[in-house]
Amino acid sequence: MTYNTLLTELDSHVLTLTLNRPQAGNALNTEMLTELNVLLGALYIDPGDVRCIILTGAGEKIFCGGGDLKERKGMTDEAWRRQHALAEQIVRHLIECPVPIIAAVNGAAFGGGCELVSAVDFAYGVDTARFALTETSLGIIPGAGGTQTLPRAVGVRRAKEIILTAAAFTAQEAYDWGLLNRVCTQATLMAETRATALRIAGNAPVAIRQAKKSINMATQSDLASGYRFELEAYYRTVPTTDRIEGVLAYNEKRKPVFKGE
Repeated sequence: MTYNTLLTELDSHVLTLTLNRPQAGNALNTEMLTELNVLLGALYIDPGDVRCIILTGAGEKIFCGGGDLKERKGMTDEAWRRQHALAEQIVRHLIECPVPIIAAVNGAAFGGGCELVSAVDFAYGVDTARFALTETSLGIIPGAGGTQTLPRAVGVRRAKEIILTAAAFTAQEAYDWGLLNRVCTQATLMAETRATALRIAGNAPVAIRQAKKSINMATQSDLASGYRFELEAYYRTVPTTDRIEGVLAYNEKRKPVFKGE
């Protein structure tokens, strides 16, 4: 499909998904929220050739400025609620997407943009990026998963400081606190992110999907229940042809060719 607010490029099983409203700070307006739901919903049903996703923003200054406050000016409570329902679905799609999602944070990630970063599987960011959850300074609270995903990334006490102060923090602080996995230069961000995405895409697709689901359970259940979930996920990989190919390739000292079967 073609989109008005998104750019997509699929190469070597890696889908690069770019938020493409640079003139508006890549802010999440109703059209972008709708298009993201269509794209992510389709991937949930059938990822096809996609084995990893890179989520980034157009330009070199802003990853995503959060909700489009110009569009929201004068919105009725009902219109606000309806628009926000789209954001709620996106959070669920990001967390439950069967393939891994890496954010390549090319610039500022404020409000909902910061929530996108904390909702994906992990993130790399440029050294000039800045982050903030500014909602409490606007009379609301994070509503795109921020009060749930951020504490899982940076810890409860740090998340409270970030959310309650609404203060901005740097890429280095984001890395030190656990929101970013790596800090890059603007020149190397996409190359480093893509290298990691390609490495993931080169592994067995069924195993990657099962591992992601199992890891997500780690913070949602007790250890015994989580381990039972892991075993169910593990045994789903045993009858796959990729499992047979992986062992055979190891013994033949060659790179495996996985088909997702």
